[in-house]
Amino acid sequence: MSGKLWGVGLGPGDPELVTVKAARIIGAADVIAFHSARHGRSISRAIAAPYMRAGQLEEHLVYPVTTETTDHPGGYQGAIDEFYESAAARLAEHLAAGRTVALLAAGDPFFYSSFQHMHRRLADRFESEIIPGVTSVSAASAALGTPLVEGEQVLSVLPGTMPVEELTERLRTADAAAIMKLGRTYPNVRQALSDAGRLDDAYYVERASSTRQRVLRAADVDESSVPYFAITVVPGPTPQTRIALTDNVSSAAESDRDTGRTARTATVPATSHEPAEVAAVLDLDAAATTGGGSTSDPAVTPGDSRGEVVVVGLGPGAAEWTTPEVTRALAEATDIVGYATYVNRVPERAGQRRHSSDNKVESERAAMALDLAKAGHKVVVVSGGDPGVFAMAAAVVEESADPQWRDVPVRVLPGVTAASAVASRMGAPLGHDFAMLSLSDRLKPWEVVAGRIAAVAAADMAFAVYNPASSQRTWQVGAMRDLVLEHRKPETPVVIGRDVGGPTETVRVVTLGELDPAEVDMRTLLIIGASTTTVFDAPGGPRVYTSRRYGD
Repeated sequence: MSGKLWGVGLGPGDPELVTVKAARIIGAADVIAFHSARHGRSISRAIAAPYMRAGQLEEHLVYPVTTETTDHPGGYQGAIDEFYESAAARLAEHLAAGRTVALLAAGDPFFYSSFQHMHRRLADRFESEIIPGVTSVSAASAALGTPLVEGEQVLSVLPGTMPVEELTERLRTADAAAIMKLGRTYPNVRQALSDAGRLDDAYYVERASSTRQRVLRAADVDESSVPYFAITVVPGPTPQTRIALTDNVSSAAESDRDTGRTARTATVPATSHEPAEVAAVLDLDAAATTGGGSTSDPAVTPGDSRGEVVVVGLGPGAAEWTTPEVTRALAEATDIVGYATYVNRVPERAGQRRHSSDNKVESERAAMALDLAKAGHKVVVVSGGDPGVFAMAAAVVEESADPQWRDVPVRVLPGVTAASAVASRMGAPLGHDFAMLSLSDRLKPWEVVAGRIAAVAAADMAFAVYNPASSQRTWQVGAMRDLVLEHRKPETPVVIGRDVGGPTETVRVVTLGELDPAEVDMRTLLIIGASTTTVFDAPGGPRVYTSRRYGD
């Protein structure tokens, strides 16, 4: 008997929004199939991962092109059509062999989804069933906290790839609208919203329901940073004005002169820099404390000159590596802001408010700290290691350049870096010129990371590698090793330090050729030696140094 094809809707991003039926089918299927671009990271697989079981076959369907050019004789469409035919053939082999195939689809399988192309090519030959999922339109409405349509109103769902003129006309006549497929199309979308007179009541929701969710007014979005997984929504008109959550959003209804509509004020702040929205994005309660601390609000008044933001480094892990200067700042703070792992390292004090958040919302966290300081709070933003090295200092200082926070004092207090801590455990591997690199490609493309690795390797400098891997990002360590081996010998020393200063600290030295990516995680820091880096045996274990001088 042939197997069955399941089109599994996963919802907009939060794994908890996967339906009970979808979770059951994911766990039971013989084959899990999913799409991704050439970078290899699949959002669909990441959402489904909690429901998958060991031993399942996986079919990773990699698009040959997304937005880049192609030399395929049929152009972009020819390359994509050929890919869909090939992908369908791969799935057909499993189905013909009697295996059940769960083809994952972010959102809903029949709502702007790649699943439709597979269904069109396979459903006439094999049994298939669709499991609907929560769409990004519903998730965006929930993020806004306001209905998109009421009563007899009609919701229009429009692709951002439409010509500007057509999109403008559709927006002029729509009661409410959701605009999909943003990314590079956003400048045209904003132009259409403006031309249609709908820009002022349009909102932008990025990565709805995920830990990286952002909600802004459509007019305030930076066009250069819009991802594909974003949506613009224009809620339908309502006869009553909705009161905004922040004081600086007008509570007065505005009349649209062209259409006679009465615009609603959605229950989101005007920009991404306001405390209410930042609290929503970070899953924070701005009036709450954690760990049993007092919920009383420290005595501050708006505009109090005592307000400031101090960005501090706690050091790599050991309490003795936190400097006295940082300790004093922590004791004087009314508010502690930061990634939960670092906030939990700060001793609790009565009356001090603690604002913990996920590690992927640095800009929003910085904006929240600046807003608190503007209102008179003494805010300390905590980082591990040194705040100026792949940490919160850059985010806070960058945000503080916005005119609304130009008068907020910002100070940065240094800390012991993770690179210095790991180096100290082995001697002096950073004893000469060295560099610090991050392998994370969350804020910069991998091509940039690879170019910098190659440049440093060719320059024969030792270098420290931060953020080498995570649960969702595991291949970069191997790619880095291969790039460095193009310039350095396999015998080059590599120091692997994990949780240095913490309770599970381990530090050891291997050769570049022996470096195993499976041993590296997010709590690990690597130091790659130069041609002058030497390892020798010493009491207590090997010792490493990079010579301060070159030979003739």
